[in-house]
Amino acid sequence: MRVKDVAAVGCAGLAVLAIAGCGAGRTGGGSGGAGLVVGTTDKVTSLDPAKAYDNGSLLAETQVYQFLLNFPPGQATPQPDAADKCQFSTPTVYSCTLKSGLKFANGDPLTAKSVKFSFDRMVKINDPQGPAALLANLDHTDAPDDLTVNFTLKKANDQTFAAILPTQASAIVDEKVFPADSILDDDAIVKAKPFAGPYTITSYDKNKLVEYQSNPGYNGLFGKPQNDAVTVKYYGEAANLKLDVQQGNVDVAWHTLAPTDIDSLRGSDKVTVHQSPGGDTRYLVFNLNTMPGANPAQKLAVRKAVTVSVDRDALAKDVWKGTWTPLYSPVPQGLPGATEPGKELYGTKPDKAAAAKYLSDAGITTPVELNIQYNTDHYGQTSSEEYAAIKSQLESTGLFKVNLQSTEWVSYQKARSTDGYPIFQFGWFPDYPDADDYLTPFFGPDNFLRNHFSDPKITAELQAEVTEPDPAKRAAVLATLQHDLMADYLPTVPLLTGNQIAVAGKNVQGVDKTLDPSSKFRFGVLSK
Repeated sequence: MRVKDVAAVGCAGLAVLAIAGCGAGRTGGGSGGAGLVVGTTDKVTSLDPAKAYDNGSLLAETQVYQFLLNFPPGQATPQPDAADKCQFSTPTVYSCTLKSGLKFANGDPLTAKSVKFSFDRMVKINDPQGPAALLANLDHTDAPDDLTVNFTLKKANDQTFAAILPTQASAIVDEKVFPADSILDDDAIVKAKPFAGPYTITSYDKNKLVEYQSNPGYNGLFGKPQNDAVTVKYYGEAANLKLDVQQGNVDVAWHTLAPTDIDSLRGSDKVTVHQSPGGDTRYLVFNLNTMPGANPAQKLAVRKAVTVSVDRDALAKDVWKGTWTPLYSPVPQGLPGATEPGKELYGTKPDKAAAAKYLSDAGITTPVELNIQYNTDHYGQTSSEEYAAIKSQLESTGLFKVNLQSTEWVSYQKARSTDGYPIFQFGWFPDYPDADDYLTPFFGPDNFLRNHFSDPKITAELQAEVTEPDPAKRAAVLATLQHDLMADYLPTVPLLTGNQIAVAGKNVQGVDKTLDPSSKFRFGVLSK
């Protein structure tokens, strides 16, 4: 759809180009019900949106921050939240009009100046663990008055910008609380109450116990929560989370139970296992500076040899009990433009002969020593079994010697983004349901992986797919991009893609409403 058609786009149209106030300001009719307990093994990196780009932090941010646009439960098209409407005013300017009278929980006004401050701050800080890479196409932000925000983009007709506005890169923060050029400590954030979302935080013991209270001043897409309060309990061991949800000590278990535990709980008469198609993915990431290989050609040969040595089917069936499936591209199947070039290029079964040839042709002496880092408190205890299997698969070829090491998540996030690991486990929980979300954050300049990958050809292809308004032509560009990444670069080795799964007591309602392509788990739809 072209910019000239913007005025005619309704809420069922292509929301990237025009979003009017469909359902904006609805009151929701919350029940005012009793509180719930949510259990998770995910850890919060930071409550400061400029530093946090992980699922554990997203869980908190989803509840307490407001966004210009957001994803309604069960839908993949963003609609107005803090905004009254958003649309392209020119091919390179995306404009939003805010609702009037918005406030943070501390009483500070939420205006267009707050929005400009939030985006300027995100870009300026550009924290290596943060989501600023999502705003790569943003040139600058203006607030000509208290209710108008204009985003000037570097490239015209950005087909993803509206979908980026509900992401972690776009949370609206209080300019009177947050410093413009540095990260704010979690305790200082909680004390200042700069929250404009459906909930505020009333008690905060980081990664142990956090208490949320519904925010009576929230004026946005989701309306009044269906519950008064939610307590989030953090677990170091998935087995303990499984036991607590089964015994009723936790109402909802969300990220991440072991596959064997999920299988066991399916037969329980006390809980329900809720499952929906998801976009979660798992990869091996290679630091292109510190991984094995004396030059780029050797390093690529190592990555290709690893790719053809891993048995994805065995990982999916034996380790993950069918809750994950093999992945042959950075983009999982089910999204428009998704292809599987890995099947054609490398096959679906381990190929020792092909792996040996890649290494031999590059002049590499075997066995190649691979130092691989993985994590269990964020990606789940099954990661230990998964990476033991990967080690066994690689070493069974006789071409590799694998050294494994596991690190706690907060330290892991810092080390992997500062050249601490030559090869490391990475999982992706999508920001928004579009193929670009699996591409630009990983492979664009100054990407989130911080693995030193950047290539002008790939950058040009990324820009082409983002700005192509014709769906068929965009799908063709996406196909070329996925093939080129897998054939000629392979900075990450795709392994698996999985479903969204939550386990809840039989008396808990609303869980299925929040298991949707947005990957945002919303407390406000839950009740019991």
